[in-house]
Amino acid sequence: MLDVGRWPMFALLPPEDLRLIRQACVFGSAANEALYVTVNDQPTDKEEVFALGTNCSGCLGLGDLQSSIEPRRIDVLCGKKIVSLSYGTGPHVVIATADGEVFAWGHNGYSQVGNGTTNHGLTPALVSTNLLSKRVTEVACGSHHTIALTTDGEPTPRRVSSCLQNKVVVNIACGQLCSMAVLDNGEVYGWGYNCNGQLGLGNNGNQQTPCRIAALQGSNVVQGMVFAWGANSYGQLGTGNKSNQALPTLINTDKERMVEVAACHASHTSAARTQGGQVLMWGQCRGQAVASPHPTHFSSTDDVFACFATPALTWHLLTIDGEDFLTVAQSLKREFDSPEISDLKFLVDGKSIHVHKALLKIRCEHFRALLNDTDEEAIEIHQFSYLVYRAFLEYLYTDAINLPPEDAIGLLDLATYYREARLKRLCQDTIKRGIAEENAVTLLSAAVKYDARDLEEFCFKFCVNHLTAVTQTPAFSDMDHDLLKDFISKASRYGAFKN
Repeated sequence: MLDVGRWPMFALLPPEDLRLIRQACVFGSAANEALYVTVNDQPTDKEEVFALGTNCSGCLGLGDLQSSIEPRRIDVLCGKKIVSLSYGTGPHVVIATADGEVFAWGHNGYSQVGNGTTNHGLTPALVSTNLLSKRVTEVACGSHHTIALTTDGEPTPRRVSSCLQNKVVVNIACGQLCSMAVLDNGEVYGWGYNCNGQLGLGNNGNQQTPCRIAALQGSNVVQGMVFAWGANSYGQLGTGNKSNQALPTLINTDKERMVEVAACHASHTSAARTQGGQVLMWGQCRGQAVASPHPTHFSSTDDVFACFATPALTWHLLTIDGEDFLTVAQSLKREFDSPEISDLKFLVDGKSIHVHKALLKIRCEHFRALLNDTDEEAIEIHQFSYLVYRAFLEYLYTDAINLPPEDAIGLLDLATYYREARLKRLCQDTIKRGIAEENAVTLLSAAVKYDARDLEEFCFKFCVNHLTAVTQTPAFSDMDHDLLKDFISKASRYGAFKN
């Protein structure tokens, strides 16, 4: 099963549908459009392709401009094995199939769909011009342009020749308004818009034909060391600052060899995975500019984009082989709230949550005591909401909190009640990410109530640093008298009222 649960676009799909997903992509101006491919368990069943979302410019390929909150099948793509997919910000979508065919659809104001017109493509159309005798292995999209790589090593459909004549291209990529190609000898060429130095040529001049990046001479570009260049207003280059770089700059990754590098120009987020499995992230991360590679606890670069990119796009086509090996952690995560082999269910707000007694007793002292004294197969919970209790049980399976910051207060209450110290710390970290002038007092009150000292101090300092705005909110007017008295006293000692 492909784990798409971190992307909200898939939140309404039932578990039985999620288990069939083998490929998926989330795109759109607000990560509000998605395509996915399902495969049933029967080997004779063909792949089916579905789409859902806002359908801007017909980018869902459904033949109309109607948005859809429920998945709709793209019949023309069913049975086609997708090997490469890319999208632009129009948006337009382009795929390459295992047979070497290219289909494109969506926004087409600049002929990026390749159908010979500037009319939007409402359904996937075979790109035939200059490609009929070619087999395409990879596609890439900029904001409003498309390039494709053939088995001959040519970017087409209008062949990119010039200094790439008789050279073999092995990888292609697009920025918003520029393109890159890596040759089989490791050389890198760039062309297109260059106002931020994104071509890595040491200047800001646009290039109408491919130009070799001389600064990488002697560096055979394969996965290993990471170089970055171009615009850097969000720290997306990972150079430790926000200055644009017109030349390739080596990124400090503590001499770790990189086996995967991920970036998305629509979100200004970057990530990488080391040979040892460590995932790093930098750039725009949930509104914060992280200027240097920052270690995470993720196991995949995909998780960085699901959890920290804004919008939460997929940086490539998510794909899993149906026979791929699952780790213990992945297997446990897959079985959470699955009724098939569970031996216990909790009933909360009239809804069921399916779990396994053995795992709960291993992971939580509260359940070890509770379940040793009962043989019941169903337990009703009245103290906490369904949303909160489900997040708690899911945490026991995954070691992660799957709740937005504003809902984590209820989980903090539960963590305090069950004496789950680690969960309490994770709740505090989640709540901190969601603090704003409007809710700062509410979060401060919750921190005091649940004796979350670290969160209390964080909220207090936020309130003091945004004192004028915070004191004008309804929550401040309704603040508990004793809490208000303590806040004023502490803020005074902090120097908040000095002229």
